[in-house]
Order: sequence, then C-alpha cells, then structure tokens
Amino acid sequence: GLNIFNTSCVLAHQKTTTDAGFQRVEAVVAHEYFHNWSGNRVTCRDWFQLSLKEGFTVFRDQEFSADQGSPLVKRVEDVRLLRTAQFAEDAGPMAHSIRPNSYIEINNFYTVTVYEKGAEVVRMLHTLLGAENFRKGTDLYFDRHDGQAVTTEDFIQALSDANQIDLTQFKHWYDQAGTPQVDVSDDYDGQAKTYSLTFKQSCRPTPECIDKKPFLIPIKMGLLNDQGKEILERILSITEKEQTFVFEQIAVRPLPSLFRGFSAPVKWHYPYHLKQLAFLMANDTDHFNRWEAGQQLMLAEMHRLIGQQESALSQYVLDDALYDAFSAVIHADGIDPAAKACMLTLPSEAYVAETLTPVDVDAIHQIRQWMRTQLALRFKTELLALYQALMQQPYQLTAHSIGQRSLKNLCLDYLMMVSDTSVVALCEQQFVQADNMTDQRAALQALVHNNASLQEKVLAHFYQQWQHEALVIDQWFVIQATAPVGDTLAKVQTLLAHGAFDITNPNKVRSLIGAFCGNAVHFHRKDGAGYCFLANQVLRLNALNPLIAARLLSPLTRWHKYDEQRQQQMKMQLQRIMDAPDIAKDIYEVVSKSLKPSYTDSD
Repeated sequence: GLNIFNTSCVLAHQKTTTDAGFQRVEAVVAHEYFHNWSGNRVTCRDWFQLSLKEGFTVFRDQEFSADQGSPLVKRVEDVRLLRTAQFAEDAGPMAHSIRPNSYIEINNFYTVTVYEKGAEVVRMLHTLLGAENFRKGTDLYFDRHDGQAVTTEDFIQALSDANQIDLTQFKHWYDQAGTPQVDVSDDYDGQAKTYSLTFKQSCRPTPECIDKKPFLIPIKMGLLNDQGKEILERILSITEKEQTFVFEQIAVRPLPSLFRGFSAPVKWHYPYHLKQLAFLMANDTDHFNRWEAGQQLMLAEMHRLIGQQESALSQYVLDDALYDAFSAVIHADGIDPAAKACMLTLPSEAYVAETLTPVDVDAIHQIRQWMRTQLALRFKTELLALYQALMQQPYQLTAHSIGQRSLKNLCLDYLMMVSDTSVVALCEQQFVQADNMTDQRAALQALVHNNASLQEKVLAHFYQQWQHEALVIDQWFVIQATAPVGDTLAKVQTLLAHGAFDITNPNKVRSLIGAFCGNAVHFHRKDGAGYCFLANQVLRLNALNPLIAARLLSPLTRWHKYDEQRQQQMKMQLQRIMDAPDIAKDIYEVVSKSLKPSYTDSD
C-alpha cells in the first residue's frame, strides 16, 4: 500500500517542533505501521466495518504511545478528546454507531466515533478479558483470518472462541449510537459489614434508535478506607439496566473509586461531596482517578460559580477543598512532572460546555479565567519556585524531560494570570532565549493570550524568525486565532489576506479557520458574526476542498446546546449553506442532518 503523510506527521526538529508535535509524528507513523496487521493482513469486508481496523489500530497506537511516554498523560489526552469531541458527536445530529448503517459521502465516515470510540470499545474488551486473554484472542483472529476481508463479528467471535466467553451482548457497542449514562448509589451496613454499589444505565435516543438495549459495561473500581488505603480492586460487568453488587467483610464505610482508567466511554455520576473529591485527588492509588477526582472537583466549583453569575466577581469565593487539593498535588513528592501538570490543569472550556445545557460561553470563560487567577494568586510563590527549578533542566527528548517542560509551562501560564511585571519579564526571557519550540511557543501563547500590550511585538518577532518554516507559521496562526483577548475575529479576517495563508492548504485552513471555531468566547459572539464567518469560509471551500469544509461545520451542528438567540443564528447560517447552489455531498450530508429536528433538542 501507499501512505501519503502530511508534513506535520513526519517532519520534526526540536527548534521547530513542539513535544506534542514529536509525539504526533511518533503516533501517526506507529499507527500506519501497525496497520500492517490490523488493516492489511486482515482487512475490512466493506466500508461499514471501518472501525474494525481503525478502532483496533488506534488502540494499538495509544498503547504504544503510553509505553513510550507517560501512560497517565496519554490516557488523559485520549479521554479529553473523547469527552469534548466524541461525546459532542454522540449528542448531535451526526451521531452514529461505530459501525454505521448508512452514509451519503464516505469522507464523512472518518469520524472520532469510528476511530476514538472504536478504540475505547477495543479497550473495553482488553479490560474484560485481561491482557493475556486479549492477546490470545487477537492471535486467533490473525491466524484464522490472515489474508481475508472480514467483519466486526469475526473479530468478536475470535476473542470469544479463544476465551470461551459469550460476548453477544457486547456487540451492542457496535450497533447502538450515543453515550450511555451510569448513575451510581451505595449503601453501607455497619452491623453486617457489607457495602453495596448500585448501577443504573441509560442511553438517550439517537437518530438510528430510540429504545436502547442495555450495554455490557466494564467498571474497574476500588474501595478506599478513611486513611486512603486500598481495600480492594475489582472489574465489574454491568449487563442490566439496574444492577447491585455487594461486598462483604468491609470493616468501615469505604469511599469508592469508580471507572478507573476510564474503563468505559460513558458519562457517570456518583454523589461525591467536595471533600471526598479532594481526598481522592490526594490519595487515590489509581493516578488516572486522582486526575479525574481533581477534574470533578474543579468542575463542581465551576458549576456552582456559573450558577452565581449574577453576582459580582468580587463576591466569589473558591471552596477551601479545592485549594487544599491543589496544594497537596503541588507539594506531592511521588508524582512525576507530567502527571502533576495534568492534575493541576483546569477542565477546558469545551469540556465544561459539554456538561451544561444551555451553554453560556461567556460565563464559562469568565469563571474559568477567574479561577485560574485565584489559584495563581494563592500559589504564586510555589508556582514560581517550581518554574525556576524546572528552567534549569536541559532539553532532552525523553518522557521525563517532556513532563518537566509541560509542568514548567503550566506554571508560567498560571503566573501570567497575575499582573506582575517580573513574571512578564520571565516570560519574555523564555520566549527570546528558548532553545526548543515547546518553550518558545508556550511563552508566545502566554504573552499573546494574557498581555495585549505585547501582542504585536512578540508576534512580529516570531514571524520574522520563522517565516520560512511553514509548519511553525501554522502555530503562529493558531495562537492568534485562539486568543481570548482583543477582537480576535477581526484579526482572523485580516490574516486571511496574509501572504503566509493559503486557503488551498488544509494545514493553513485548520490552523486559522478551524482554530478560531474552537475559540468559544469569540466564535459564539452574541451578534452571530462568528457563525457568518464560518459559513462564508465553508461556501468558499465548497469548490476547493469540500472534505475540509464539511469537517469545519462541526460547531454549527451543535446549535441545540445554546440559547434561543444563538440557536436561530446558527440555523440561519446552516440554511444559508443549504440554499447555496452546487453544494458538495460532504457538506450537504452534514447540513441536511443538522437541520432536521433532533432527539436532543430538549437537552
């Protein structure tokens, strides 16, 4: 076969490529190499089986990247993508199962559902069977079907036959769309020394199916005592709409640590209070769930403050539980830098938006910025000391060094929230003196996104330095398109005419237009100008690159998540595209499905 790689997936050097860029090259090349078996030696019978090879191979490249770098960071990155992009796809008009039953344009088949959710489905099989038995099943699959074009049923049957296990119910993951919701409650009987967990699963209607059959959901969980010691760890299999598990000989009421490692692609809820989340963030023996507890703690505080948005910012107060948890992570000795950086990062605006209906983009942005500022003020001394210690580390392309740079630049990002000329000077110094693109880009973004007075100066410096490196200039576009301060839309419109921008180059389109559409507070302007801008670019790209145009449309397909005024403006632009002459099939499929009444309109 022949692979044609995007330059960003094969070209890398420390001066021009960030750590994330190096990791992307490694992951993409690994992915295509792994297809030698999962996709080439055994391939798909038809397009509807696409996730058979793509989901499997994404899982394989994820595991490879985890082994090469930080397993926690890799898992966190994958879960973040799933929660922001794939869950959004599941909740919108383009929702489909990982084995869709129809399509208009095959280009629209290459989705985060087919790839990333497909990988999570394979991961669940790995969790259910265990590493050794999963390998036994895949060995049988390759032996049995080498040189053949097969279906997802053949894959499941090989795993089933190798392990003498019935996976019939598991197949619902291949044919039912949507993100299951799991609600968890518990009970402790002190006299009998028994603890019970009850799970209730449900899944909202999606275009292909209203009444969902129960999924087989693996739940990796643990129980902790009040000292943070792990009492037990189990993998439970939820097969019914409601199911209770009883644990015996439990001396004291435990605190559950649920869905460890994100063991299933679901939304779940257990009524933790803030102190319990802070306890898990500081003590859970599962590092992914320490991160998860921190995310839920931060998210709970965001929700509370967004609910108080009529109040003045000066009246807001962060709960001490969040300060305590943040402090525990900063001062912890047993956490590697990469993991610490993950745990100290607030949930993204995109993830917060996925947890709210209607989405108030202005409130989400305002509260998140305010929280970052409060944490920076409270921990300025610790963050500065950590930053200065990490600044002394030489550049190396190793997992530990990548983690150190990640933590260092997170500290700098927090510190730039504080109006302090000495911190700005440190940031400028890093920008000018950096011997690698990771540090220079981080400093540039911190300056452009937090200091309007220095924007033009540092952007001009960066462009002058790297104007002959196309991939670096892509980053220059991204930083400007995602800036939360200033009139970003006007800036982006000006950049469309810049000599370095080329509407026929997909990398440039994604770096400027695509990046702007992810800048929620500016894309979702109340006057609808962001929506009109996107529609203009989609119509412009219709004849040039309809595949890219269709993918850019994703933010408009989620119109039902927003307030009435924004809903009408988004639908107006979708209708405008629909009414345009000679619309390509790629675009028509997305727009026509988006304009249909949605099962999720009442979210």
